[in-house]
Amino acid sequence: MAKKPLTVQTALFEFDADVRTHVPVFCGVDEAGRGPLAGDVYAAAVILQPDARIAGLNDSKKIPEARREDMVAEIKEKSVAWSIAFATVEEIERLNILQATMLAMRRAVEGLAVAPQLALIDGNQVPDLQIPTQFLIGGDAKSASVAAASVLAKTARDATLRELDTRYPMYGFAKHKGYGTKAHYDAIRQYGMCPAHRPSFLKKFYGNEQ
Repeated sequence: MAKKPLTVQTALFEFDADVRTHVPVFCGVDEAGRGPLAGDVYAAAVILQPDARIAGLNDSKKIPEARREDMVAEIKEKSVAWSIAFATVEEIERLNILQATMLAMRRAVEGLAVAPQLALIDGNQVPDLQIPTQFLIGGDAKSASVAAASVLAKTARDATLRELDTRYPMYGFAKHKGYGTKAHYDAIRQYGMCPAHRPSFLKKFYGNEQ
């Protein structure tokens, strides 16, 4: 059966066009990996070209993995600037996951080759930046720029988890991407934690195992 052609989510680009009437250069920012038991937390910042149109762009969680991967090059090509950053497992443990996520977002925005006048942040909290910020709940389903950032952050993190899978194949990171699936918990029971795991995320699990 032939695949249905991807359509442009017009509302996402119309939202950005409206923002652009007030702020000509802004970036969308999103994260990936706050919830998993393992791996770094990633963030991306994207300044899309004003005339950019990307078929199928949406919240990255609503896009099949193969299509997300196909979109990466197009997003980068149609961006004025883009940046991907992360905070490590060690930083997650030292700062807590919220602050580590804010750190990754700040690094992503500061890594842009073009300075934005505004950062539009997915969620209900914003990182401490040197430019104005605005949070947007459900932003990856409302703004094309935030959706593009969500795709870059998600695909970058997934690539890292596939690499971790080659180093620690017993955990199945390539399949579950570090999330708390039954298979993942079963592997932790059998092999214990590896350096990629977040100990603070497993306190309850180990408490229940005693």
